[in-house]
Amino acid sequence: MFSSELQQYVACQVTRIKDASSSRPVAAVLELDWTGDALPDAAAVQAMRPLLCDYFFWNNRHDHCYATANVPPGHTLVGNIAPLVDVEVNSYRSGWNVGDSVLRQRNWERIDPVRRQQFKAASDEREVTLGGQVFRQDATKINDSALRALDDLSELAQLPCLMSIETSDGTQALMEFIKGNPFINELHWQSSTVHALDFSGSGLNRLILQPDGVTSLVLNEGLGLLALRSAPSPALRIADDADGRHLTLQCTHALPPFHGLERLGGLSLLGMKESDLAHVAQRFPYLTALRIWGKPGLASQMGSLAQLTQLRMFTTYDLFGFTADEFPSAAQLPQLSALWMTSLPADAAKGIKAAYKKAAAQGLDLSISKARKPEWLAENLLNPFRDWDGREHISPAYAKKAALAYKNMLAVTRDIDVAMAAPAATAALEAMVTAYVDAFNRIARRASIIETVEREEIYTVLADLLAQLRQQLQQAGGQGAALVDEAALLERFDRLREF
Repeated sequence: MFSSELQQYVACQVTRIKDASSSRPVAAVLELDWTGDALPDAAAVQAMRPLLCDYFFWNNRHDHCYATANVPPGHTLVGNIAPLVDVEVNSYRSGWNVGDSVLRQRNWERIDPVRRQQFKAASDEREVTLGGQVFRQDATKINDSALRALDDLSELAQLPCLMSIETSDGTQALMEFIKGNPFINELHWQSSTVHALDFSGSGLNRLILQPDGVTSLVLNEGLGLLALRSAPSPALRIADDADGRHLTLQCTHALPPFHGLERLGGLSLLGMKESDLAHVAQRFPYLTALRIWGKPGLASQMGSLAQLTQLRMFTTYDLFGFTADEFPSAAQLPQLSALWMTSLPADAAKGIKAAYKKAAAQGLDLSISKARKPEWLAENLLNPFRDWDGREHISPAYAKKAALAYKNMLAVTRDIDVAMAAPAATAALEAMVTAYVDAFNRIARRASIIETVEREEIYTVLADLLAQLRQQLQQAGGQGAALVDEAALLERFDRLREF
């Protein structure tokens, strides 16, 4: 296949197939030590050898892992020779990722041999002291507790294997240190003083950024992930030599506005309550990978996905608000090699699985699971307390308790119908209200999170649910509506609450 990062062809060999008779067989994929400007001829195929990886903590190991047996689009069969490595494989990964280890090995070989030797020679049996703290010589991570105790960043040279830094007090000097250390490949950065960040020339592969106050960001070649932990200033300009072609951008809660990355290759949207696919396709038309994790979330303009003609992977979790008819057909996404959708509307799941059955038979890696029925949507997607998760003064644990209190009420109301005796219905509803109030009384005793807005919401949720139940029973006929004495139940709520 052609590697866009290397701008050359790379090669792999399938050495064995496992679980061939199952619905999801896997293939052992071995990366080969070959690159070329054109597809190899028969002689080149015969001369190919496995890649020996010795970058970082690898010591002449083969990159040999199980992956789905579906050959992804873009791969070309160039020959069939005996397996170059015939051993049992015990590791797995989500995709073929051919060329990744070749790229890492080439980048490793560009580093000063003396520094590479120091990295390899570091031992877990020797200790060094930095800023009064003792570390193993082969330590790979440090944070502010160590950084703030240092008199000079040059002391970090005592940690030749340092690969990850986490700081909430980033400085210009630290940024320059990172640019001069080719082994640092992961950085968690937050700073209130450095507004123009330039990591060009560094060896970063993962940059997790708190972008508050940052107005300019220059990325290094080879960066694979840029994670924005909050919304940046709309004036932020992100510079990348490839305009984001080899980069995955990760955003939480929303897709923020900024300048740059016009040719972004990968986008991960996490914790989304709403996702406008038309906006995504318009902003980043060259995406090859798109992942959307809902909270749960609602997707609009799902048909706009068809505009992403280069899309190879589409993954969703807890995403709703669309039908199978709105979802693009397999013909509209000709490059798609993986379609993984978990926790989605039941009707959409059934329709999409049927629509992509032929594509799956032809090699598409298709996984459609956890089809959600309307009852689940009512408890989770339509849970009126889902907005509590994310409020500044409410912890996720208390938001979860509030959502559970609503789910428990739904379970009670579903068991009440017109055939139920009035005394039994009254007892069930009174117990329901008591349990509902008790859940929030316990929260109020432990934390002062129920303020005026939350107090009104708790009351309104109960009142709306009782009104909805009365209406449903009324529509069912008979004296069903008389089973719900809203006034008495709401009076019980007021009498029992402590918030």
